[in-house]
Amino acid sequence: MTVNHIAIVGAGIVGTATAIWAQRAGLQVTLIDRLGPAEGASYGNGGVLASCAVVPVPVPGLLAQAPAYLLNPAKPLFLKWGYLPRLAPWLLRYLSHANDRDARATARALTPIIGDSLADHQALAADTPAARYIQPCDFTYVYRDRAAFKADAYTYALKRENGFTWQEYEGAALRGYDPALTGDLGFGAAFSGHGRITDPGAYVKTLAAHLETLGGRVLRADVTDVIQDQGRVTGLRLDGTTLECDAVVITTGAWSGPLGRKLGLKTPVESERGYHIELWNPSVMPKHPILVNAGQFVATPMEGRLRLAGIVEFGGLNALPSRAPFRLLLKQARAAMPGLTWDEATEWMGHRPVLPDSLPVIGAVPGLRGAFMGFGHHHVGLTGGPRTGQILAQLVSGRTPNLDLAPYSPARFQ
Repeated sequence: MTVNHIAIVGAGIVGTATAIWAQRAGLQVTLIDRLGPAEGASYGNGGVLASCAVVPVPVPGLLAQAPAYLLNPAKPLFLKWGYLPRLAPWLLRYLSHANDRDARATARALTPIIGDSLADHQALAADTPAARYIQPCDFTYVYRDRAAFKADAYTYALKRENGFTWQEYEGAALRGYDPALTGDLGFGAAFSGHGRITDPGAYVKTLAAHLETLGGRVLRADVTDVIQDQGRVTGLRLDGTTLECDAVVITTGAWSGPLGRKLGLKTPVESERGYHIELWNPSVMPKHPILVNAGQFVATPMEGRLRLAGIVEFGGLNALPSRAPFRLLLKQARAAMPGLTWDEATEWMGHRPVLPDSLPVIGAVPGLRGAFMGFGHHHVGLTGGPRTGQILAQLVSGRTPNLDLAPYSPARFQ
């Protein structure tokens, strides 16, 4: 099948990366999003190129810990209880993966997608104005003390198994490494060779704008259907009009389920609602992105502000933001960085797409020529976006990626 014109639905980092790589492969590209580029999780993420974050949330012991997390307002797990009846079947599937075999398999499968994220972003943004937003740096997990770090031994064993190493800092050595790390923080594990995006929203928007300068189209429209004829994609319906294309890639994150069903697939994608607060002109700024283990939040230096990002909340796509997660983020940040002040704070809530096995969907839709999907990266969408986009562009243009795509198959939930 010859593909000349590809339509990509969803203009976050995955969709935009797919568009960039497809354009470089010589394809005519149309990138479509109902809100425009980088208006979802690609805007509000933690901004860390977290290559070492290959260990999924469901690990051995999670089942025993989950009730205490849900019932303790000081823990970063929230649930809108009215959503529980709808969530329960999905949640049971998700929790069923909290075992050693599945955790190890997930870590192995994530490593080829996110394990070289800094280089992947640098390749994606090469020769574009977006390159200026990429900053190589360490990524440091910080703990109250060495005992708290040792309690996380399982996570670090899986990181090491997948090729990641770290430098340990304790007490005065941690302060010397980064003077901002005071308060309750006494131990750090620093991963070198990582990176951060100094303004994630601007970064993705700049990539999309560059696509346009080279002849690509960026449309703000709502895609309502995928047109099919004799087992192949021929176009899209959007806002009452028809767009002809030879192939379509669905990269709409937590909203991918309905379009997946139109392609004949059940893709049990759920929204894990994430929160951030940006503190403008803060009095304390870490040298590098940090993940504060006690609160499971990331503090990332950005242009003119410090972004605090984290929280897990299940409540679906339509509920308004909750206030408690914002309060908890600020409380945790003050404990980690005493004396922290700022001029202005801005808030955001968005939707991380997550599948029951904590792996993204990446690949061709079986039985329908010209249909592809890429979504469900959980906490590592920004990290894995460039590599995912490269894989999808290769598939669309008829090339075979040098990676076994079976773990990410769109058909694996059928």
